[in-house]
Amino acid sequence: MSRLTMAEPTSNFSGSTVVKAMILAAGRGERMRPLTDSCPKPLLKVQGQALIDWHVDALARGGVTGLVINTAWLGEHISSHFGLWRKQHGREQLSFSYSHEGDDFGYALETAGGIARALPLLGDVFWLLAGDVFVPGFEFSPAAVSRFLASDKLAHLWLVPNPAHNPRGDFGLSPDGLALNLPLDDTAPRYTYSTIGLYRRELFDTLPFGNPQGRAVALAPLLRLAMDQHQVSAELYAGAWTDVGTPARLAELIDILPAARGGDSYGATHEKPRA
Repeated sequence: MSRLTMAEPTSNFSGSTVVKAMILAAGRGERMRPLTDSCPKPLLKVQGQALIDWHVDALARGGVTGLVINTAWLGEHISSHFGLWRKQHGREQLSFSYSHEGDDFGYALETAGGIARALPLLGDVFWLLAGDVFVPGFEFSPAAVSRFLASDKLAHLWLVPNPAHNPRGDFGLSPDGLALNLPLDDTAPRYTYSTIGLYRRELFDTLPFGNPQGRAVALAPLLRLAMDQHQVSAELYAGAWTDVGTPARLAELIDILPAARGGDSYGATHEKPRA
């Protein structure tokens, strides 16, 4: 039986720019082992708070009320975590829906495959971001949604300066705000995709709606094809951003950021589900 689950309906208001958001949380986190052997990577803590919680707080401040999270590795810990989180944080207005890829197929569906699987839970336009990046100052603003809705683009991406682990970057950026699929030999500057973007459902029209066969598909090829057709816009984000991909990067964050809350600097935030 499919494990596409919606906790409760989210209200839609006529004329509102409120959209849902999808947080990608299905990865195994191999490079983060042993920390991720018993804890999904998005639940590792920075400043006493799970990485994914920073996103949820920021999305709620931006007016998002419907969140979709895909899972595979230890997915039950994520849904259990947010069952407790909503009660503890008093954000009963937030609706959490889940696409449990591990339960449905036994494996993660990669980025585009996971998004396609979750499309029945999302609207025509939605925020997308990875659960394992730390970007505490980003604003998921309704104004950004309004600008995107008024455009004819299939996606709008936020790019960041290249970190040491990705020196060549991912995509170029034109003076008029188009994301560019630059040839390998092009010397124009490239920037790193932050994992944050606004997307239209149409970008995934080449995949079966709901991905019923569980195809594992990467997102980058779809984006590059759309860029070649001038259908992806982008902008640079200059705030703090970290891809928390290794224990060393997590440790650097802990060293840089003073603890703002009690508890350990990192570790599991979930309680094991009771039988």
